[in-house]
Amino acid sequence: MAGVNIILGIFLIIGGISCMVTPFATFLSTGYYVAIILMVYGINGIIRAFQKKSGTMEIIVSVLAILFGLYAIIRPGNILTFDAMAIYLVAIWYILQGISSVILAIQVKDTNKNWIWGLCSGILGILLGLYSFAHPGVTAITTGMLIGLYFIIAGVGLLSAGVANPDK
Repeated sequence: MAGVNIILGIFLIIGGISCMVTPFATFLSTGYYVAIILMVYGINGIIRAFQKKSGTMEIIVSVLAILFGLYAIIRPGNILTFDAMAIYLVAIWYILQGISSVILAIQVKDTNKNWIWGLCSGILGILLGLYSFAHPGVTAITTGMLIGLYFIIAGVGLLSAGVANPDK
């Protein structure tokens, strides 16, 4: 098993470096992952619905997820739509997370002397979300870089696990 960890770790590190060198191309690939995740979600939902003998709504949603994922993969132009959606979903998430942090900071103002850090974090989150809406290209490149960084970190983890346990 250690040999497999070492090999996979090396491949992840090389893939991560490749992603960081070409961050925009990496980001443009995320639409495929979203489509695949939709299909896996749909298949899992159908299996779960039949196991639990649940209502038809779960089956309908699951079938729609599968069809939506297949449609995106069959028509490559739709992948670009998924990529664009990802940018704006991340921007919305930053804004909502920022608003949530600001509200929480204000609520704990009287009981937590470090509430200002939550407030600052929330304001930065809101600004980051607004910036992401205004500059989607920068957000796409940053996302590609973060994916590459994740691959490198995961690869180093696998590599070090394989080297640390050569007998397993």
